[in-house]
Amino acid sequence: MITRATVRVAIAPLLHEGRASATQVSQLLRGHPADVVERQGDWLRVRGADGYDGWCHAGYLTIESLASAEPLRPAWHDERRMSLGCTVRSPMGTYATLPLGAMLDPDETAVGGLAMNHRGRTRYFAQQGELLVHRTTQLYSGAPYLWGGVTPWGADCSGMVQTMFALAGVPLPRDAWQQAEVGTKLGNELGELRSGDLLFFSDRDDGRITHVAMSRGGASVVHCSLSNGGFGINALDARDTVSVRLRDTFRLATRVL
Repeated sequence: MITRATVRVAIAPLLHEGRASATQVSQLLRGHPADVVERQGDWLRVRGADGYDGWCHAGYLTIESLASAEPLRPAWHDERRMSLGCTVRSPMGTYATLPLGAMLDPDETAVGGLAMNHRGRTRYFAQQGELLVHRTTQLYSGAPYLWGGVTPWGADCSGMVQTMFALAGVPLPRDAWQQAEVGTKLGNELGELRSGDLLFFSDRDDGRITHVAMSRGGASVVHCSLSNGGFGINALDARDTVSVRLRDTFRLATRVL
């Protein structure tokens, strides 16, 4: 028997430890499932469809026991409507605002913003580098930096990249160092980069990847960084402080699309 959890609130934080004051390491979104791998009282260690795990309070979740070990299916592929940032009304007349990636209940009505079923999302987020960068800029402009965040309500670098590629039907692991191991390794000639290529950076002595950005074509990138306070556009060949830091810490680029 397997115990499965489904997020029932807009965003459920995944924490490093099972206590409210612990560091957030990622987030799960409304309607997204996870397997329960450990429980300590009201705290559950759950593992999402991307294989990433963290501790989540039971109050954020609906929990059920399955008689058979059905495979965990990512909600990104679900036929249900998904929020691209919308407000919904329930049959009881209550309202809720949902972030990008959260799932709508079947009986809810979208009364503001945008929500799409899987077929609509497939067209809206086609696997094209220029389109993916355009949608990223549309959706994340103004997003603040938030360690462990994955939505425009607050995101870190790899959280934004993972969410956008998931919307385009391309699963990526959660952390930047893991994402650097996916796709085709490219040379370090920035002028040859295409829109949607990923650039990776490290400010550590051991070279372990600590940051990821998405190329707009060439040396210009979109990313969510603490230096920008959140979403920003920078160019590795520019002279501003953030761009110089990016250039100095650039390690490699990959192509996933």
